[in-house]
Amino acid sequence: MQFLKGVWTFLVGVKDALVLLFMLLLFGVLWASLSMSAPKVSVPDGAALEIDLDGLLVDEATEPAPLAMLGGQDIIPETETLALVRAIDKAAADPAISMITLNLDGFMGGGQANLESVGAALKRFRATNKEVEAWATAYTDSGYYLAAHASSIGISPMGAVALTGPGGSNLYFKDALNKLKVNVEVFRVGTYKSFVEPFTRNDASPQAKEADQQLANDLWASWRTAVQRERQELDVAATLASWPDRVRGANQSQAELAKAAGLVDVVITESAWNAKLKERLGDGDEPDRPGDYKRIDIADYWAARRPVAETGDAVAVVHVAGSIVDGDAPAGTAGGSSIRRLIEDAVADGDVKAIVVRVDSGGGSALASDEIRQAMLEARARKLPVVASFGPVAASGGYWVGTGADMIFASPATVTGSIGVFGVIPTFEATLKQFGVSADGVTTTPFSGQPDVVGGLNDATRTLIQGGVQDIYQQFLTIVAGARKMPVAEVAPIAEGRVWSGTRAKELKLIDRYGDLQAAIGEAARQAGLKGEPRILVMRQPQPFLVQLLSKLGGVRAAPGQDAMARAVAISRMRATAQVEAAIAVAKGPTVQAHCLTCTGYSVPAQSAGRTELPALLKALLAD
Repeated sequence: MQFLKGVWTFLVGVKDALVLLFMLLLFGVLWASLSMSAPKVSVPDGAALEIDLDGLLVDEATEPAPLAMLGGQDIIPETETLALVRAIDKAAADPAISMITLNLDGFMGGGQANLESVGAALKRFRATNKEVEAWATAYTDSGYYLAAHASSIGISPMGAVALTGPGGSNLYFKDALNKLKVNVEVFRVGTYKSFVEPFTRNDASPQAKEADQQLANDLWASWRTAVQRERQELDVAATLASWPDRVRGANQSQAELAKAAGLVDVVITESAWNAKLKERLGDGDEPDRPGDYKRIDIADYWAARRPVAETGDAVAVVHVAGSIVDGDAPAGTAGGSSIRRLIEDAVADGDVKAIVVRVDSGGGSALASDEIRQAMLEARARKLPVVASFGPVAASGGYWVGTGADMIFASPATVTGSIGVFGVIPTFEATLKQFGVSADGVTTTPFSGQPDVVGGLNDATRTLIQGGVQDIYQQFLTIVAGARKMPVAEVAPIAEGRVWSGTRAKELKLIDRYGDLQAAIGEAARQAGLKGEPRILVMRQPQPFLVQLLSKLGGVRAAPGQDAMARAVAISRMRATAQVEAAIAVAKGPTVQAHCLTCTGYSVPAQSAGRTELPALLKALLAD
C-alpha cells in the first residue's frame, strides 16, 4: 500500500512538472511571437502628428496590477509627460510633420506643472510655423489649458466648457470615528500640519484654510495668466463671473455660448473635424474610411524617430512618483529601497555623468524619504551633479528628497513645502467595550505591550512618540537649513507643515530656479560639462514578466468621451476616493510620517482611485 502511495505521488509530481513545462513553453512561444520585430514604421510626408491624449498626464506611469488586467478591469491610460514633450519637440524639427492634431476627448487631467511643460512644447511647435488643432466634446481646466496653446479650438455641438479653478471639498471623519468609538491618537509638530485634521476635526482649522486659500489663489493666478497669454482676447475671470447669467439668458447651446465668449473657435462634430483635416492633409491609410486623414499616432511616431541604440554620455532621470513608502514598490509608488537602487544603478553606469531626480509626491514615510536623500548624497560624493526637478507636487517627504540635490528646479504652479511631520495611531478600547470586550494584562515596564491598540496608549508611550515626532521634525529643519544654506531660525517660520506654491517657494528660497524637467536636465548636463543635446537615460525598474506579456496583449482602454458635467463629476469622485485612500494609508502607515493632505487635491489620482467605489473605501477606512 505504501508502495502504491509512493507511485501515485510520483505520478502526480510528473503531471505537475509536465503542466508547468507546457505553460512555460506556451508563454515562451507567445512572448516570442509578440516580440518579433514589427514592420518598420514610416512617417508619411506632410502628415499630422496625432495626439489622442486619453486618461491622465503623469510623470511616471503606474505599473498596472496583473489581476486587474486579467480580470478585464478598466485601467485608465496614462501618458508620461517627458515622453510626450520629447515627441512634440522632435516633430517640431521634422519636415515630414506638418501639424499636430490634439484630441482631448478622453483627457481626464494632469498636474498643473506637467500641463505647463506640454503647453510650452506645443508653443515651441507652433513657433516653427506649424499649426495645432484641438478638439473635444467638453473641456475642463486641464484640457482647456492645453487647448489654449492650439492654433484653433474645436468643440462638439453637444459639448460645453466647464472651468472651475482649483479648490473643492476635503473629507473629515471625526464624527464618524466618534460614533464608532475609535480613539485617534495624534502626534504632530507644526501649526499647518493639516494631514491629521481629517481624524480630529469636522472642518479645516483657520490656519489650514488660510494656507490652502493662498495656495489655490496662487495656482489659479498661474493658470489664468498662461491661458490669457495664449488667448489674449479672453478675460477668464470676467467670463466665469458672467457665465451663469449667459446660460440663463441664452437662446443657444453652451457650445455656441463658449464660441461667442471666445473660449473656443469652432463648433463642430468630431466626424466633421476629421473630414476637414482629410481635405487639408489628404487621405490616410484607409482612404475609403470617412475622416481618415494622413496622420501618424504618437506611439508609432516615436518608434520611427526615437534614436536607436544610443550610447555615450548621458543624464539619468530617476522618478520619485506617488506616495513614498518603506521598502520596494512598483512604478507609480516611490519605494525607498527601489528608488535608492535606481540611483545606485545610475551611479554605477559609466555613461551617466549627471542625475536628475524628478519628484511628484506629497510624501509619506520619513524613513524612506531619507533613504532616497542619502542615495542622492552618495552620488554627489562620487562627483556626479544631482539636480532635483519638482513636478506638480513635491511636498513634505517629497521636499525632504529634494534637499539631497545640488539645485532645485520647480514650476510656479508646483505644490511644495509642507515641512513638518506627524504620527497617527488609532486605538479601539472604547469600540471593543461597547461590544463587551475588555483588555487586561501584566507589564514589566511602562512600555510593555505599547503602543496598545486594544487597551489604549499610556502617558509614557505618548511622551515617547511625541518626542520621536519632535526629533524627526528638528532633523527635517536641520536638513532643510543645511541644503538651502539658511539658518534654522529662518527655516522654522516657513516650515510648520505649511504648503506653498512654487511662486512663494522661490521667494522664500526653498527652490533655486523656475523650470520644467527638461530645464533641469539641461542644467545637469551643463554642470557635468556635456556639450550639445544630452542623451537622456530614464531609470526604470524591470517590469514583471506577466505585466509585460499582458501589456503586449493589450489591457488599457481609452477613456470615453463625456459631457462637461459628467467629466467634472468623474474627476471629483476620483479626488474624493484618493482622499479616502490617503487617509487609509496614513492610518496603516509608519508611526512618523512626512505627508501632505492638501497635496492630494492637486495630485493626479492613482489608478485605484478610478477603479474603487467611494462607499467601499469609506467602509474600509472605518473598518481599519
